[in-house]
Amino acid sequence: MIFGGAALWTSEWGQEWCEGLLDSVVQAGVNHIDTARSYGDSELMLAPWLARTTDGVRNRSRVFLATKTDKRTGPEARAELEDSLDRLGVDRVNLVQLHNLVEPDEWEQAHAPSGALEAMITARDEGLVNHIGVTGHGVRIAGMHLRSLAAFEYDSVLLPYNTTMLDNPAYRSDVDELLEVCAGRKVAVQTIKSIARRRWPDDGRADVDEQRSWYQPLRDRGAIERAMRVVLSNEQLFLNTSSDARLMSAMIESATAILEGASVQAADPAAIRADIEAFDMAPIFDGGELERI
Repeated sequence: MIFGGAALWTSEWGQEWCEGLLDSVVQAGVNHIDTARSYGDSELMLAPWLARTTDGVRNRSRVFLATKTDKRTGPEARAELEDSLDRLGVDRVNLVQLHNLVEPDEWEQAHAPSGALEAMITARDEGLVNHIGVTGHGVRIAGMHLRSLAAFEYDSVLLPYNTTMLDNPAYRSDVDELLEVCAGRKVAVQTIKSIARRRWPDDGRADVDEQRSWYQPLRDRGAIERAMRVVLSNEQLFLNTSSDARLMSAMIESATAILEGASVQAADPAAIRADIEAFDMAPIFDGGELERI
């Protein structure tokens, strides 16, 4: 399981709260932190914790640290990476990712000479990053990741993975092909939106304070565990935690329950279908306007 750094979006929640959350996550065994320059105050909130020493060990050395750039030209991507390093207070990150690379024109720009990819390769050669990945949202992203992997030996991909999205036959087909390619090339597959219930209603009924993730998450403990089991029962997949940190305890408890045995039990399809009906679940991506989020 990967800690989703979007949970640290605003400094308004306090540095003490942030560091307490990170301490509890790492103590539970999570050692991968995924953030981005575009995640509000996340990098700034992480910096003091990364610099802190716990039991004689600097926290930075305890974790695999990843960030992202959504810039497409080389100079802009390099500048954003350097800004991230400064904000995080580190001299390198383990993984930098080209963020939400789904639009064809942006893909061409990022992969062109003097594009973002070339800049990240240079940064890797200079020791500023260890690995280069690519991320994205929406129903087109698995197909676009296949295109990215055909163009460059990326170390990781990141994409949505849950039952309601996989019910889309075209998306499922692309995901299956992507997983096969990644398995053959030993590319890490990171997943997001595992506990997504549906989009927030757009009629003003949702409490703004409740919206600590841009999608409406599951909140029932049993449903969360069953949804996470869909991901974690596949040993090829990593699972990013929700940006709503209030669900972190439930996600850690669920991961522990799922992974504690000698082998992981697969999700019960009937139970998952019952949850979809009981909680009125629906895909959060449908090829429309939210593809770019």
